[in-house]
Amino acid sequence: MPRPTKCRMICRFPQTLEFAPTRDEGEKEPVILTVDEYETIRLIDREGLSQEQCSQRMQVARTTAQKIYDTARRKLADALVDGRPLKIEGGEYRLCNGTNRFCRSEGCYRQEIWRTFQRTKEAGVTRIAVPWDHGLIFQHFGRTEQFRLYDVKAGKIISSEAVGTDGHGHGALAEALYALQADILICGGIGTGAQAALASAGIRLYGGVTGEADAAVENLLAGVLEYDPEAHCSGPESRGQQTG
Repeated sequence: MPRPTKCRMICRFPQTLEFAPTRDEGEKEPVILTVDEYETIRLIDREGLSQEQCSQRMQVARTTAQKIYDTARRKLADALVDGRPLKIEGGEYRLCNGTNRFCRSEGCYRQEIWRTFQRTKEAGVTRIAVPWDHGLIFQHFGRTEQFRLYDVKAGKIISSEAVGTDGHGHGALAEALYALQADILICGGIGTGAQAALASAGIRLYGGVTGEADAAVENLLAGVLEYDPEAHCSGPESRGQQTG
């Protein structure tokens, strides 16, 4: 019986999930690059790490990192040479929670997010986050400047606070919510990439909600919140399948 595949640690969820040739040459089957394959490209080709360093960041054996990287490079070559669309999805991975001892270097993206946004919470507390603008639910997740966090225990709100996004946008916001230990996000429009990032972080999404943030949270707790599971951004930030 083969051993189960070990989940690979990834530091940063992709910000763009789909790429396509500018010339329409008919439908071609897309190349699927998994999130862990993307991470090897990011770490080795973008960040300049060795395969050994990459394996340490992803917490896998060096030979495993090498195989993932080789597969990723072949897929990129297929997409470029054959002019095929490229999609990033799936794979065996888990998001880093900011405690990986191999990436505590200056400038580490995950460490920056974790230092900026980490919040603790009591046992038994459910944390609900809402993009917030003067009491209303801000309708474009990728351009959110402030979240309102509601801590709920035994079905009642026990505290709330506002947290600025510190200039972060798109995919970083989903990862910021992970660092904030949010369990639920209530929002308006949201891109497909951000939805995937939230799902990877185990954050439940209620999209397509409008009106007052406080009222939306109360309605959720009462089981009467109206939301749209197909909600998405229709503005510029949704183009190119960006995560926001």
